[in-house]
Amino acid sequence: MAAIAKAAASLSFLQALIVPHDLSSFSDTSCLVKHFYGSYPEGLSMRNLYIPDLACLATLPDTLASSSLGPKATIMPSQDHSLVWLYKQDVDADLVMDHPTLNDVLSKLRSAPSYACSGDTTGAQVPLSGSTRCDQPSYEVLSQTQNSTLLSLHVQTARTIDTILPPFWQSSIIPSSPLTRIPVPDNSVAHIKDLLAKLKFNPIIAAIVEDISVPQMRNDIRYLTGEDSTSEIVSRHSLASGSRVAAAWLKERFEDTGATCQLKRFLEGYAPNVVCRYASATNTTSTILLSAHYDSRGSFGSTRAPGGDDDGSGTTSLLAMARAIARNNVTFNTNVELVAFAGEEQGLLGSRAYARELRSVDANLTLMIQADMLAYHKPGEPAQLGLPAYIGTPEVANLVANVSALYSPELTVGITYACCSDHQSFHEQGFAATQVFERAGPIADPMYHNSGDLSERKGYDLEQVKSIAKVQLATLLHAAGFTV
Repeated sequence: MAAIAKAAASLSFLQALIVPHDLSSFSDTSCLVKHFYGSYPEGLSMRNLYIPDLACLATLPDTLASSSLGPKATIMPSQDHSLVWLYKQDVDADLVMDHPTLNDVLSKLRSAPSYACSGDTTGAQVPLSGSTRCDQPSYEVLSQTQNSTLLSLHVQTARTIDTILPPFWQSSIIPSSPLTRIPVPDNSVAHIKDLLAKLKFNPIIAAIVEDISVPQMRNDIRYLTGEDSTSEIVSRHSLASGSRVAAAWLKERFEDTGATCQLKRFLEGYAPNVVCRYASATNTTSTILLSAHYDSRGSFGSTRAPGGDDDGSGTTSLLAMARAIARNNVTFNTNVELVAFAGEEQGLLGSRAYARELRSVDANLTLMIQADMLAYHKPGEPAQLGLPAYIGTPEVANLVANVSALYSPELTVGITYACCSDHQSFHEQGFAATQVFERAGPIADPMYHNSGDLSERKGYDLEQVKSIAKVQLATLLHAAGFTV
């Protein structure tokens, strides 16, 4: 990591501090604020990662050595290596029997270092043209607990490690420079509270959201997964060619509804973000953003990564809302962006880049909602809507829950510890944000991060997707103001 190497020019190592997410002793006045590298899941809790320089480390209290603050990891700076956080997702008890341990994860990584580095082995789902095979050790463990580990990996391995992980393990590439950790300002929270106070049922909004078409969603998701015989897509992994096909297709579909779209590239080799905008009918800079990620993962060694639920379902909900907006000739009193992110599966890379871009121009982004995994409906359970336990603005989650009661009362609303999607990138930049998820509880989809994540299977419920999309669109209409 170039930033780490520069910061450690006079040091032989750096000390990474992994501390509880809500640790009150690290106030905004602490030097650690300038050395924040993100928040990451660890079991059912969150951890903050700090990589301070020597001057900052010398000023920290002795209590930092306490075991209650979690492990410390020694990092040898190198521009050829990246840091990666691996963590186990919160998974339903019915799936635990098939759940690999951390040692299984590391063993799999150890057994396939060349595949992860070069991506040129037969059957690899992410062929990387021009990449070279890695001769160095496949990884170094810097810190480890039962549910997470911090690794140092060759940069090429870090880009593709998700292709060799067991399904319920997730990887996040640690950013190469510190993140600016900005709290959501009081006036932004007050704006959401004002929306909550004024919220009441609107029959026009009810008619618009009910116009979301399940048959059209079925057509859309089948194209994205490659189940449609006319689709060229086999994998939507961010580094695979199918993700470029998907990006171009999404751009055209959103533009068909009257949006102005652009493909925004953020890192070399990765598919672009698809950013689509409906300009406000009034003179305002205020913007509301709804999003999903269109990249996907498949099974180890398989070329197919259809991502029907994760996150073709969220992406399809964006298209469904765009089509309803167009059919009902809706114009907004606030600028509206519908964004399909790439790079989510490697650690929120696309959304992190876009959130930083918006913060750099001090964008007037008043509300952000990320849709990630909406379609799996466990047999015997009611249709559900899960809201995040940790990351996000609680007032936004409350707004979504209240809107759900008005327009999708068939949904049972609750909290999920499944973590974390692209809303985190915006929350960390001080924007009011939340996520919508398919279940009030842990992940239950047996095809999560699997090449069998298709739409034509038991438990894949587009009616549930419609119910959640109605909530998203109704929230947007209430918050943005509109005419038809």
